[in-house]
Amino acid sequence: MTQASWANVCGMLTLYGACAVTFMMLMYALEGRGRRFVLAFALGCALSSSYGFLAGTWPFGVVEGIWSLVALKRYRDIRTSSAAQA
Repeated sequence: MTQASWANVCGMLTLYGACAVTFMMLMYALEGRGRRFVLAFALGCALSSSYGFLAGTWPFGVVEGIWSLVALKRYRDIRTSSAAQA
């Protein structure tokens, strides 16, 4: 791989990471608007986790993966409590 193509790969990875983290934070800010945003936040955490592993920063990938699981549990709990109130 040439130096120019390697720089392009690194630039694309950085762009992916910036988009993933931005999406995650936006969905976190919008969680109060409905449970679908909690699910979207879980997706954003999973995307950020994949970025962490791709970038070689595995601790970041692990932490974001855990946050994704926590958000999925919150989504499930919100759905369960909504059904119980109905």
